[in-house]
Amino acid sequence: MLAQLGGTTFEVAPMNFHELSRDAAADFAEKAVMGRRPPLEFVGEGPETRTITCRLFPAKFGGLSSLEGLHKQRASGKAQPFMRGDGAALGWFVIERISERDSYIDAHGVGQIVEVDISIKRSDAAGLGAMFSIVSILI
Repeated sequence: MLAQLGGTTFEVAPMNFHELSRDAAADFAEKAVMGRRPPLEFVGEGPETRTITCRLFPAKFGGLSSLEGLHKQRASGKAQPFMRGDGAALGWFVIERISERDSYIDAHGVGQIVEVDISIKRSDAAGLGAMFSIVSILI
């Protein structure tokens, strides 16, 4: 296992990712003063976003059902746990956007190569009441 986002497992096949990027920030309040630069007051963590870049080969390995599962997770608006393959918990994330590009379209209109970018944003953990609804999305 390379990683897991909610109920979607990224493995070497069929749902593989080859790139993971992270963008994290800190928030500061700026105080206006005369004659010098404004002092900055740290007010907490800023947004943290990640982009998971995948490449699927549906005719050889499948993976379109996993992609549909991700769309269901995105449409639910629920925070999903994100875990790296070594077992490190990376936190709770919502799926903001999924972009797909199909190429080498076959006679049935299915791309032989499907490139996917999944944009996720750090969120607070789901409450206990939401845990059941997260599981029900996957069924």
